[in-house]
Amino acid sequence: MPETVWWKTGTVYQVYPRSFQDSGDDGVGDLAGITARLDYLAWLGVDAIWISPFYPSPMADFGYDVADYCGVDPLFGTLDDFDRLVAEAHRRRLKVILDFVPNHSSVLHPWFRESRADRENPKRDWYVWRDPGPDGGPPNNWLSNFGGPAWTRDEAGGQYYYHAFLPEQPDLNWRNPAVRAAMHDALRFWLERGVDGFRVDVIWHLIKDEGFRDNPENPGFAPHQPEINRFEQVYSCDRPEVLDIIAGMRAVLRDYGERVLIGEIYLPIERLVSYYGTNLDGADLPFNFQLIQTPWRADAVAALVEEYEAALPEGGWPNWVLGNHDQPRIAARVGPAQARIAAMLLLTLRGTPTLYYGDELGLGPVEIPPERTRDPWGRNEPGHGRDPERTPMQWDAGPQAGFSAGEPWLPLTPDWVCRNVEAMSDDPASILTLYRRLLGLRRDHGALSVGGYRTVALAPEHAEQVFAYERAHDGAVLRVVLNFGGTGQSLPLEAGWAGHVLLSTHPGRTGARERGQLRLAPDEGVVLRLDGPA
Repeated sequence: MPETVWWKTGTVYQVYPRSFQDSGDDGVGDLAGITARLDYLAWLGVDAIWISPFYPSPMADFGYDVADYCGVDPLFGTLDDFDRLVAEAHRRRLKVILDFVPNHSSVLHPWFRESRADRENPKRDWYVWRDPGPDGGPPNNWLSNFGGPAWTRDEAGGQYYYHAFLPEQPDLNWRNPAVRAAMHDALRFWLERGVDGFRVDVIWHLIKDEGFRDNPENPGFAPHQPEINRFEQVYSCDRPEVLDIIAGMRAVLRDYGERVLIGEIYLPIERLVSYYGTNLDGADLPFNFQLIQTPWRADAVAALVEEYEAALPEGGWPNWVLGNHDQPRIAARVGPAQARIAAMLLLTLRGTPTLYYGDELGLGPVEIPPERTRDPWGRNEPGHGRDPERTPMQWDAGPQAGFSAGEPWLPLTPDWVCRNVEAMSDDPASILTLYRRLLGLRRDHGALSVGGYRTVALAPEHAEQVFAYERAHDGAVLRVVLNFGGTGQSLPLEAGWAGHVLLSTHPGRTGARERGQLRLAPDEGVVLRLDGPA
């Protein structure tokens, strides 16, 4: 596939619909609210929006427990609202990517209602049912990602059903061809309505071990970790047969032209890259979450990029992610100064970047009072909740930050009066302005969107604190130099060469011409155009 395909040259922006914009007064965002804010996304300069689930759901896991794969929950609007959103996004040249949740449905989905009705029901085998273990308990030791056993006994049928997440989210049996066909039909339903691709939830979970063997104990488990880490998940997910399932989904999308298939995969790099599939017939973009999991040091990040680039299959297109609805926000993890470095890193590395709504405002930690905890994982395992990264988008200094006319479903950041789009959009020193300029730089310079990548070797005294690399295309070379530390650095440029600062995370520096030495302030990153001998 050519490098000019949209999902290679573009940038993706994740919208968590509950938290983006409420068009009514119930404190929960909706599809009409997203449509109302499309001009902002076009102004910001992103190319595609990925929308987290809005399907009919009892909301046990806020939409990731789907009761109908081909509809819109009234909380978020109607199919007409969705069609209007797609039309208005496309009018602004924005692509629309949906969140597809095929690993599990809601217990209220008609398929599961039939499946649990009796053992002879034709849909019994659409889900994962097993007889009790020898002791009458669960069939094996598999745990739920949200705490507790992954098996729930159905008293009427005498068997257990498997759920990798909540008991309200029973796993579908993707070994059954009828399940595959039904899910492919759901994909086609949305493709026919004009969507440009899918992000597939927990794609590495879709196939389970055929023998349902116990997972081995994890020797590195520590008490402060989530309970799921007690065992190594070698039989409950990441089974080799899953690649055939993904290839089937990919084939459905290819019937509709340039559509993108993105897979959510939390695996080490050596396993992650296998999800590109045989001869690249798997996910177009197996999500790369390594920046979320790697220590925030220049040397560690540099080593990560080298490892990932080396592991990619021939023709495999890279991608990078700093945050999402399941992970603490980047500003909460590394602080406001380094959040700027993170922005420059994300938007200048080779591959497709995915931004998470609100990160362009530098949204930081939000304390959620116990009585306002909404996330089921946070209720099951206090301290591991995901509410802080799902708080409402902050648009202006008006009531509820312009998000809603009612009380927001989660609290705002403490500094919302000044940390909002209206206040920051005209501020040349704001992180929002930095994001917008970085996105503009990607559009203006092919080296940043489709160019090659090369790490720049640094002297040992700089390498732990500074990460430098080059992006090159059609003879143009841009060098990115990022100071991960709190002390200034001075790095030599090649003899006789000069660099023009196209962009700095410190706004007063942009436009400067550097000769001989590149001096970086603490927590500063720059994009240089190497102009040749001075």
